Amino acid sequence: MIVRLELHIALQSPITIFIGGFQLSCDYIALANSGIQALQPYQAGKPIDELQRELGLEHIVKLASNENPLGPSQQVLDAVNKAAADITRYPDSNGFELKQALAEKLALAPQQITLGNGSNDVLDLIARAYLEPGKSAVFSQHAFIVYPIAVQACGARAIVTKAQNWGHNLNAMIDAIADDTRLVFIANPNNPTGTTVDEAALVDFLDKVPADVVVVLDEAYIEYTDGAEGAVDGVALLAHYPNLIVTRTFSKAYGLAAMRIGYGLASAQITDVLNRVRAPFNVNSLALAAAKAALADEDYLQRGRAVNRAGMQQLTQGLRAQGLSYIPSAGNFIAVEFKGDCGEIYRQLLEEGVIVRPIGAYQMPQHLRISIGLEQENALLLAALKKVLKQ
Repeated sequence: MIVRLELHIALQSPITIFIGGFQLSCDYIALANSGIQALQPYQAGKPIDELQRELGLEHIVKLASNENPLGPSQQVLDAVNKAAADITRYPDSNGFELKQALAEKLALAPQQITLGNGSNDVLDLIARAYLEPGKSAVFSQHAFIVYPIAVQACGARAIVTKAQNWGHNLNAMIDAIADDTRLVFIANPNNPTGTTVDEAALVDFLDKVPADVVVVLDEAYIEYTDGAEGAVDGVALLAHYPNLIVTRTFSKAYGLAAMRIGYGLASAQITDVLNRVRAPFNVNSLALAAAKAALADEDYLQRGRAVNRAGMQQLTQGLRAQGLSYIPSAGNFIAVEFKGDCGEIYRQLLEEGVIVRPIGAYQMPQHLRISIGLEQENALLLAALKKVLKQ
């Protein structure tokens, strides 16, 4: 018997197998979950080393992924170095020490905390726990792109409400809740628009949500609101709304993007559900140690907030001086509107050694999202923009 295997290179092509003269074909994309078949992979911001390989540039400024420009805290580096001595051991799957530190800081019980490989991991856990074919989830236009990915991957139906002034329209979201709705996602501040919801409006919204609909309040950028007037602290709402989940991350203000660690806060019952689908050892030992140290380093957090405030002022003044419009942002990034071809502007900025983020996937083809950097990085961005826009 002759067995001949032909592998087609194109991703969408099936694998063709010849056995005993018979041809058997299998399309492994068609075998996948029906929701996954139509998905496109998440596109992250372009890495610095990738641009270096492509264009041979030596000095590159990355303002694409909303990373903390300060670099790591020394306390974090010390904690990671100490934890590295035990990398032959599995991490504490329960994350006892970090949960204790979070519980003390947030005045919650450890049984209300779910740890994840970044808050994206927690969002995915929530979707897998509460969504399936025949169920639906509500989220806003221009909201974080992980929501539709997580919903569709579960085979559930996405209900997308029209944005209001680039932000969430909570009245429209209430009206959109259907009999089969199990989740509502609210990003506050929202990525990529930087918009926020008002506390009074959010409380009114939560009062109207049915008890069998779980509301996810994504607070990945909450530390940058820094107690601003009208800012919402989701943790304070948990005691009043048993159907609320608050998700947060150490990737942004705490400067641990590469460590991939975030967490969810909810009732003990919801937390128990999430831990039933959470993979064992989903957070590594170095990340656990780094997050605990970062949580205790209040000076680093305050310096990061100060740098962000100053950088936001520097960028907004510079953008106005160039006649550019932008969406006022409560995060560590700003969405800037352009009249020309955003794709071409993005490419020309890359040639100048500046990486920003196109957000056409968010139905914002005329905007680029720019992260707040250090003073000199912001200055280089503004100079590059001025040069590109004159061409």
